Amino acid sequence: MALPVVLLLVIEAVLRLCNYGYNTALFVKDPDDQTSWVMNPDASAKFFSNPINATKGNHERFKIQKEPNTFRVFVLGESTTAGYPYMHNGSFHRWLQYRLMHTFPERKFEIINVSLTAVNSYTVLDFGKQVINFKPDAVLVYTGHNEYYGALGIGSTSGISGSRFWVQTVLKLRELKLVQALTRLIYNIQQLGNKPTDTRENLMKRMAATQEIKYGSVEYHKGIDQFRQNMDELCQLYSDKKIPLLISNLVSNEKDLKPFISGAGQLSANTAYQAASNVYGTGNYPLAKTSFKKASDYDLLRFRAPGKLNAIIEQLGRQYPGVYIANTRKIFEEHSPHGILGSETLLEHVHPNIYGYALMSEAFYQAMHSSKIIRPKPENEMSFKLLLKQMPVTRVDSLYGAYQIMMLKVGWPFNTPIPNNFKRGDTEEEKIAGALSVDRITWADAVDQLFKYDLKSNNKTGALKATEAMLLENPDNVNYYIYAGRLNFELGNKPEAFLYFAKAYQLQPSLKNAQNNYLLCLKVDEPEKALTYLALMRSYDIPAAQLDEIEAQINQLINLKQQLKNEPLNSSLNQQIAAYYHRLNADEAASIYQHTSDNNGK
Repeated sequence: MALPVVLLLVIEAVLRLCNYGYNTALFVKDPDDQTSWVMNPDASAKFFSNPINATKGNHERFKIQKEPNTFRVFVLGESTTAGYPYMHNGSFHRWLQYRLMHTFPERKFEIINVSLTAVNSYTVLDFGKQVINFKPDAVLVYTGHNEYYGALGIGSTSGISGSRFWVQTVLKLRELKLVQALTRLIYNIQQLGNKPTDTRENLMKRMAATQEIKYGSVEYHKGIDQFRQNMDELCQLYSDKKIPLLISNLVSNEKDLKPFISGAGQLSANTAYQAASNVYGTGNYPLAKTSFKKASDYDLLRFRAPGKLNAIIEQLGRQYPGVYIANTRKIFEEHSPHGILGSETLLEHVHPNIYGYALMSEAFYQAMHSSKIIRPKPENEMSFKLLLKQMPVTRVDSLYGAYQIMMLKVGWPFNTPIPNNFKRGDTEEEKIAGALSVDRITWADAVDQLFKYDLKSNNKTGALKATEAMLLENPDNVNYYIYAGRLNFELGNKPEAFLYFAKAYQLQPSLKNAQNNYLLCLKVDEPEKALTYLALMRSYDIPAAQLDEIEAQINQLINLKQQLKNEPLNSSLNQQIAAYYHRLNADEAASIYQHTSDNNGK
C-alpha cells in the first residue's frame, strides 16, 4: 500500500513543480501590482464539470497589507450579485460604494465583489470560508436563485451525485493537480465522437440538465436542504468569528413573467398564473400577490428560487448573532404597484433593472445602518434620492444592459425573437453600446469614448459622469479624483469638488495635491480650509519665508471677511478682499467681491 501512495505523492509533486492545472485559491497577487490581491480568474474551475461553462469574476484589487482607516467589504453571490446584465457600475455594490464614499469621505472603502454567474450556495460557502482570512469588516451575501441549476446544483449539468459530504469531498479533491489531470483526461475522452459544447447557446441552457423539478418532489426538497445546510454553515462560521454577515432575501419577477414550464392539475403553474392575473385585474391585490407567488413556486423550470428560501434566510437572521437580514424584498415591494414584483424593477426572471439595483443597494445600506456596522452623521449622509440623481451609471451602461437582455431572451427558455421593428439608433451612445454588446470594445474603452465625445460636445456633466464611472472601476487611481474635482468645480459643484480633491490627497499625499486643495479652497472662498493644506505644504521643499508670507495674507483675508460681516455694504472692504484673492491667484473668489464692490459703489 505504501508504494502506490508514494507514487501518487510523487506525481502530485511533479505536476505542481511543472505548474500544471489551475490554482484554486480565491485570490492571487495582481500581476500589475504585487502589493494587491485580485480575484483568481480560475477560482470557479473546481465547481464546474465542463470547463467551458466555468465563469470568471471581477478584477477588483485590494491591498495585501490592509491600510489604516480602511473599511473592507466582500460581496458573495451569483449573477444578480455580480450586476448582470450591466456589471461594473450597474451592480448594487458599486451603488453602495459610491454612497459610502460620499457619506464617509474621510474613510477608505474597499468593496470587493467575488460573485460569479451560474454558481450557488456551494460556491458562496467556499468563498465565504476563504475571505475570512483577508480581514473583512463585513460580508454581504445575495444567493438562492441558482440552487437547482448553478454549479453542483441538483438539476445542473455540473451536478455531483451523492450526499453533501461527498460533494464537498470532491471539491477538496479537485484542488489536487493529479485529480485535475484525471478530470481533464476523462473530459477529453467523453468529448471523443461528441459534438463540442455549443457556446452560442446561453449558459442557462448549458447548465440545466433536469428541466422539470416538480413542486414538493424529492429533488425539490434536496435543493432547499442544500441551501439550508450551506447557509447554516456559513452563518455559524461568521457568527463564531464575530464578523458581520448581511444576507439579503430574494426577489424575482412574479407579475410579468409567465411560468417557463408548467405541469397539469392542482400544481399547474399556468393555471395559478392565469388565476393571479384575473384576480389582479379585479383589484384584489392581496389575493393576486399570493397567487403569483404560488405560480412561481409551481414553475417546473427552477430558475427562480422557491419562496421557502426566503423563510430560511429570515430564520438564519434570528438564529445567529451577528447575522443581519437585508430586506431587499420589502424595499422592492414598497416601490412596486400594489406591492407585487414585476417589470417595474426586474428585467426578466430574476435580474433587476438599474433602478432595481439601486433599491438593492438601499436594502444593504439600511441593514448596515440598523445593525450599527456604519454610523453616518446626518449632515454628511448621502440620501437615496441624491444617490439616484448622482450615481455615475451612463446611458451606455443602460443601453448595453438592454441589448444583453434582448439577446438573452432570443434563446431558451424565453424564446422571444427580437422585434421586427427594432432598429438601433445612431446616437453616439447607441453606437458605443452596440460595439460593447458584441465585444468589439471593452467597457473601459466604451467609457473612454463616451468621455471624449462629451468633452468634444462641451457636455461637462456627461464627462463628469464618465470620469466618476472610471473612478469607481479604479478607486486607487488618483488621476480620476483630480479630473472629477476639476469638472465639479467648473460645474459649480463646490462640495463635490472638495470631496474629490481631498480624496486625491488621501490617496497620494503629494505637494501637487496639497497645492490643488489649497488653491481650490481659496477659489471657492474658504480661506480657513486653505490654511490646513498650506500647513501640509510646509513638509515639502518650499522656502518657509514664502509660505509665511502666504499665510499672513490669508490671515489678513480672514480678518477682512470677519469685518465684512458687520459692514456687508462696505465697498472698501470688498475691494481689499478682492485684491488679496487676486494676489493669491484665486480670481474666481476675487470676482465675487469685486462685483459686490462695484454694485455697492453705484
